[in-house]
Amino acid sequence: MQSQSFTIDDELDGRRVDAALASLLDVSRTFAAEIAEAGGVFVDGRMVSKSDRVRAGARLDAAWTPKQEPTVIPVQVPELGIIYDDDHIVVVDKPVGVAAHPSMGWEGPTVLGALAGAGYRIATTGPAERQGIVHRLDAGTSGLMVVAKSELAYVALKAAFKERTVEKIYHAVVQGYMDPLSGTIDAPIGRHPAHSWKFAVTRDGKDSVTHYETLEAFAGASLLEIHLETGRTHQIRVHMSAMRHPCVGDPLYGSDPTLNEKLGLHRQWLHAHKLAFTHPATGEWVQFESPYPADLQHALDVLEAS
Repeated sequence: MQSQSFTIDDELDGRRVDAALASLLDVSRTFAAEIAEAGGVFVDGRMVSKSDRVRAGARLDAAWTPKQEPTVIPVQVPELGIIYDDDHIVVVDKPVGVAAHPSMGWEGPTVLGALAGAGYRIATTGPAERQGIVHRLDAGTSGLMVVAKSELAYVALKAAFKERTVEKIYHAVVQGYMDPLSGTIDAPIGRHPAHSWKFAVTRDGKDSVTHYETLEAFAGASLLEIHLETGRTHQIRVHMSAMRHPCVGDPLYGSDPTLNEKLGLHRQWLHAHKLAFTHPATGEWVQFESPYPADLQHALDVLEAS
């Protein structure tokens, strides 16, 4: 059993217990919620639930049983494309069904495991299961990711993502037609109030900004180019769903199952199409592009033929 005590500062004032604890312990909000649900969180001596609110100046005590940390398991993933590689970074084209790094509850392949299986060494500090990871893609989203191989690259790229100087361009097919055809969605994202595995636009969520432009309209669906200003978990999926235009193939956020079946989709039509940033070692602006994988191209072909 481990335990730790904190004094709530002004930055966490008014936050939910699970959100505050996740920030204080640097763990996932899901794990923080599990600690609270097990009766392991007390505020000023009173046991609290995950949805209670904390106030500045309060004392928070937490006790929990540590979980076994996930580890990187080398695995062969022939579909993982290596777009670029040097002493400092490797840019990969991630296939669907591959997570960025090991995590609790995920038993499938990971980008780090695939790189290890291919003989790559990711030499950076930080938790072993997340070494080199400076940003992530959902397992169900394909496309470009950059992984840091050196400490110099790790520090520089983490700062670049935080400062929003990295250009992240996604393509998505959503249901219906955006009105207006191009625009910006500026709406905070946080954990869904009723479903711990989902996210939603919430009043106390994190700042989230998505820019979009319609590239092509089909019968009942649109192909969008999306520029992410921020990088929240499920950001595009949540914002599109909030606009009542969920990504096609994304039943978790409200897609039409009939259309999904017609297009032969078993995951969201969402692809990290372009990635550009300042190279951490050379200072040059580098940019990369990934073509649509076969399942997304097939769905697009069906829409174009409709």
